[in-house]
Amino acid sequence: MTPALLAIACLLIVTLGYISVCAASPFGTCRRCNGFGFATTADRKGRPKRGKTCRRCRGHGKRIRIGRWLYNRASHTYRQGTR
Repeated sequence: MTPALLAIACLLIVTLGYISVCAASPFGTCRRCNGFGFATTADRKGRPKRGKTCRRCRGHGKRIRIGRWLYNRASHTYRQGTR
């Protein structure tokens, strides 16, 4: 197998894997708050305490995956154009 065909095959496998992950689980954990929904800070004694709610996920701890967001936008545009 030539290197170009091998690269195309690997890229196709990665793409199909990401599409299946987006279809099975459209939401992932928030990268900013690690799924807690809030920032953790430390008090004076060094113990962790709850901080402010995460602005990125609005305190839910979940975020929509990029692939699912793109799919939602494309399907919305398609639905708007076929009326």
